[in-house]
Amino acid sequence: MNERDIIQKTTDHVRGLLSGEGSGHDWFHIERVRNVALTIAREESADLFVVELAAHLHDVADWKFAGGDHDAGPRAAREWLAALNAPASTIDHVANIIASLSFKGAGVETPMTTIEGQCVQDADRLD
Repeated sequence: MNERDIIQKTTDHVRGLLSGEGSGHDWFHIERVRNVALTIAREESADLFVVELAAHLHDVADWKFAGGDHDAGPRAAREWLAALNAPASTIDHVANIIASLSFKGAGVETPMTTIEGQCVQDADRLD
């Protein structure tokens, strides 16, 4: 499966999961984060594929809505991307971004270590 197919399947998957979600972490939030993250990523010459996937998947299983399970988001992203046969390096990168984003609200200082993660983090904080 090519990158465009993975992005499209992920878009459809996340839209289906989060449409009508009432906490503010709905599909519209995801789409806004995606758009802003990609704008930043283009300016910063970041990996657009990783940024788009992480932006789409960053709230799919957020710890605040998964019974406090801080690994739920990264685990859900890994499982989804593995099912699509995404490259292992992409899966690791996206899961690490989501893990670092998840802890932002948990009162734990977790600096974002990659430019792709910084793009998604900044976009999420702006929304």
